[in-house]
Amino acid sequence: MARKDDEHGADDAYEHSGKSASPWRSRLITVVLGLLALALGFLIPYVAYLNHQVTERFGNLQWQVPTRVYARPLPLAPGQALDADTLKTELDAASYQDDGTGELPGTYARSGNRFTISNRGFTDVDHIIPPMRLQVVLSNGTVLGVRDVRRGRNITSARLDPARIATLYGKSQEDRRLVQLEDVPELLVTGLQAVEDRDFATHHGIDLSGMARAAWEFVRSGGQVRQGASTLTQQLARSGLLGIGREQTLTRKFNEILYALILEARYDKRTILEAYFNQVYWGQRGGQAVHGVAAASEFWFGRDLDSLSTEQVALLIGIVKGPSYYDPRRHPERAKERRDLALRRMLATTLIDKKEFDRASAAPLEVTRDPGLNAANRFPAYVDLVRRQLAHDYPEGALRGAGLTVMTGMSPSAQAYAEGAVKHTLGQLEKGKRPPLQAGLVVTDVHNGDVLAVVGNRHVTEPGFNRAVEAQRQVGSLIKPFVYLLALAQPDTWSLASWVEDAPITVPLGRGKSWSPDNSDNRSHGRVRLIDALAHSYNQATVRVGLKVDPQRVADVLKVLAGIQAAPNPALILGATDQSPYAMAQAYQFLASGGQIQPLHAVRGVIDAQGRVLNRYDKTPAAAQEGDSIAAHLVTVALQDVVTEGTGRQLLSDGLGRLSPAGKTGTSNDGRDSWFAGYTGDHLAVIWMGNDQNKETGLYGATGAMRVWAGIFSRLPSAPLQVSSKGLDYAWVADSAATDASCPGARRFPFVAGHAPAYADCQQYTLPSDGDTDGGGGGWRRWFGLPPKKDEEPPPAHSLPTPSPNQSPL
Repeated sequence: MARKDDEHGADDAYEHSGKSASPWRSRLITVVLGLLALALGFLIPYVAYLNHQVTERFGNLQWQVPTRVYARPLPLAPGQALDADTLKTELDAASYQDDGTGELPGTYARSGNRFTISNRGFTDVDHIIPPMRLQVVLSNGTVLGVRDVRRGRNITSARLDPARIATLYGKSQEDRRLVQLEDVPELLVTGLQAVEDRDFATHHGIDLSGMARAAWEFVRSGGQVRQGASTLTQQLARSGLLGIGREQTLTRKFNEILYALILEARYDKRTILEAYFNQVYWGQRGGQAVHGVAAASEFWFGRDLDSLSTEQVALLIGIVKGPSYYDPRRHPERAKERRDLALRRMLATTLIDKKEFDRASAAPLEVTRDPGLNAANRFPAYVDLVRRQLAHDYPEGALRGAGLTVMTGMSPSAQAYAEGAVKHTLGQLEKGKRPPLQAGLVVTDVHNGDVLAVVGNRHVTEPGFNRAVEAQRQVGSLIKPFVYLLALAQPDTWSLASWVEDAPITVPLGRGKSWSPDNSDNRSHGRVRLIDALAHSYNQATVRVGLKVDPQRVADVLKVLAGIQAAPNPALILGATDQSPYAMAQAYQFLASGGQIQPLHAVRGVIDAQGRVLNRYDKTPAAAQEGDSIAAHLVTVALQDVVTEGTGRQLLSDGLGRLSPAGKTGTSNDGRDSWFAGYTGDHLAVIWMGNDQNKETGLYGATGAMRVWAGIFSRLPSAPLQVSSKGLDYAWVADSAATDASCPGARRFPFVAGHAPAYADCQQYTLPSDGDTDGGGGGWRRWFGLPPKKDEEPPPAHSLPTPSPNQSPL
């Protein structure tokens, strides 16, 4: 009975428990189903929303690619002025690396004055320059020879790919160059998967086993993230392309997983990988984010993708896990450890063999010391000029993020030497009791009008007011060569040997006013040669010449040559006009080029993303007309005398006589502005120095601006200035007659062919007549808008172009 009762009790207990459990189960199932329905009700529309985001942001695969601004390609040709230090400066600017062999693109090797250089190949404004391995031999400051190493032959010219000097971004500060998957080295594609996502080819966006391991580590560590489980697809989802942040939260992770699943469902693996290599974040330079593997390769190694070594591929793979944490410039130990881990994975998956693993593991990191020129805008004054010149054809918004390539005329070495000369000279001059000094300068190529360097601020990297272009300061004696240019255009009246009175003069201005200029030394020098009046910058003699040629003609020639608008009053003869260094460089380009009208240009051309040239601005200028050329050469001879005999004599003490330079100092009447314009056989530089508050500096042209010019040309390789004798006759002259070289006091002068004075021996020549007398002028008078003599033959056509109403030096 007891047993039966026990069994019965058990049955009762079973029945009782079953009756009480059934409602509990029912409620649990109801709650679970309700929550599931609620979740699905939320999840389905949320997934639909995310799917729409993928369509909008990822489906079109459109990125804003910044417009890149490049310096000019470095030309190399036998006979070119170039020294080893300058060549190295150019190579460093273009992120070339001295690897001892110069075999890979973007590398070089140096042995004394012999360089072996492998250029990367690039698209220039005239044609595509292929990669080449060059041997360049230098001797005595010039290129002795250039050799194509692979073909084993000497060549007459070559070009090295240029340095990037600025980046014009779109809405975001992201540096990027788009690539197709086939452009990415196979080792980088397979190695990335071996290290970051071994199951990429088979999973559907997420790695469940990896997520489980990461979750367990998260719980075990008390909420610390110790192990990641993100697939490449998840990394792409959080790269910024789909608007997911990088913060470590459950919401972000949830969105990342959903996005990854949607991406894998909608797109093939190739599309996802290509997007990854174009989008993922790989580093930071100030406010500039580096996205995509092509930009990363340039940023870290200064190389294109196809020239990366195994160890560099492994380092890129390692960096992507945490570009800040594994930054090889700041944390080389961490970066090497991560790189070596990538190499071990590549060895384990047979992507490399043991020999290559040992070699790559022993190699240094090989990152560039500083990505400097990849910065957004290292040269604000130069890039400001680039923007101004492009504004004629491209609105500002059309450049930003447009993926264009802007090829400029900048010479990184000339820019570096100009910046260094400004900083050093101003620092030295301010040791005296002077107000804070500022400077603006422009350096050009006298052969083609390229603007090689611009400095608009003594603090060269600071943007803002560009004194090279915007500063309007009184130019003083820099105008005088153009007064003499007009005089020498009348060879029947004037020559460099002509006499002119440097004596007090009073010029009536009307309304009872007059003007009586003094010389800077407060002395008059009597009867002087024309060449000496210019060389010594005598004001009184220059005013006499200027009044004869007419201030209106001075104003006209300045307008034609440089677009300068100047009031045609007598004071213009001595430089009473406010102009910028850029405007004066444009005017002096006529003299430095030997009489060519050469519009200055910072931009050589614009190339689109497909390599098509959209615009060119470096068109070859028309050859100089004979009359223009002769006049410019005569003035140049006089300006060489400025250096050898006149106000620029200090340049000889600086050791720059080897360049036979021509130049002109300029000082405003109140000592507020110091100027110097000077040129060699290759380069022109115009420098202004002064004070932003327009205070007196106590500086003359020779003691201020010319010091900067000397600092530049003491380092910048440049050919000596040789004046062509075409159209000129040279004669020894005593007083006003040609004579023998042995005659006492005889000096040798160039004359326009056919206009040298008649010969007389030392006892027979007559005393000179005043060089101020009026005379003829032949066709030269018409070229500069002067009326011809009576009974003169019809003059040739005007050789200087009439300025267009829309013409602008910018």
